[in-house]
Amino acid sequence: MRVYILSLDKTLYSTKRLVEAAQQRGWEVRVIDYLKCSIEIMKNNLKINYLGEELPTPDAIIPRIGASRTFYGTAMVRHFEMMDVFCVSGSLAIKRSRDKLRSLQILSKKGIDMPNTVFASNKSNADDVIALSGGAPLVLKILEGTQGVGVVLVDSVKAAKSVLDAFYGLDVNLLVQEYIEEAGGSDIRALVVGGEVVGAMKRQGKEGDFRSNLHQGGTAVAYKLSRKEKSMALAAAKAMGLGVCGVDMIPSSRGPLVMEVNSSPGLEGIETSTGIDIAGKIMDYIEKNAHNHHPHVTQPVKKKKRKVDSIGA
Repeated sequence: MRVYILSLDKTLYSTKRLVEAAQQRGWEVRVIDYLKCSIEIMKNNLKINYLGEELPTPDAIIPRIGASRTFYGTAMVRHFEMMDVFCVSGSLAIKRSRDKLRSLQILSKKGIDMPNTVFASNKSNADDVIALSGGAPLVLKILEGTQGVGVVLVDSVKAAKSVLDAFYGLDVNLLVQEYIEEAGGSDIRALVVGGEVVGAMKRQGKEGDFRSNLHQGGTAVAYKLSRKEKSMALAAAKAMGLGVCGVDMIPSSRGPLVMEVNSSPGLEGIETSTGIDIAGKIMDYIEKNAHNHHPHVTQPVKKKKRKVDSIGA
């Protein structure tokens, strides 16, 4: 089995663990810096060049596409897809998940609960936006933000108007969401691989910070999902079309709410807190699917026998 991991940094914990898990199975594995790839497109001929050489076609790829490199990264993933390579998460699914607004629209359509959210332009009246969101306190999110960066909690209408005006003046796209106070700065991440929850952790923000991201100083412990949380995580992953993802949920008085579906979830927090070999689970998923993957093979259409009118026969 030949597997490529598309990653900009081979020293990252997640990348190293994926390499180890593939090597333990005796597979040929390479870390490919996708920004150093170039593609050739000719009639009936698709190639990928890397550092001056043509890349042999792999059996599978594991995309670890950085948020700031989504366009180029998904272009590379799409090229591998066109070459009939099995991708643990497809290019379209990655692009959907990276667009916070689009993600919420998809999840809403599939009947998955989430915090009440308002998206409006800088031409909208701030008072209307605040009222539609349920009033203060509110959470303001920059659409392009990641890992808790660009997320602001405002505790009064006056503060909300000031922050909205400031961001709108910068021509930034914002989501305005209700604040779930009862969550107490905690959230739950469920790791989904191939339609199964393979691990879950509860993250708690550091004191005084409502964001639970580990990059922002939060802590994590292993967590046992309720039946509702498990079914919601699986439904969210299916709605987004991601083979591997982290589904972030927040506890509320009306049940779990999906906050985000992450197409390149970090493995360090979940493996450290749960002791589960998540990288190995991803390899199991590849092993089950890579050789049976023929996305462009279609079944021949059976021609219907034409009925003959007995009168005219």
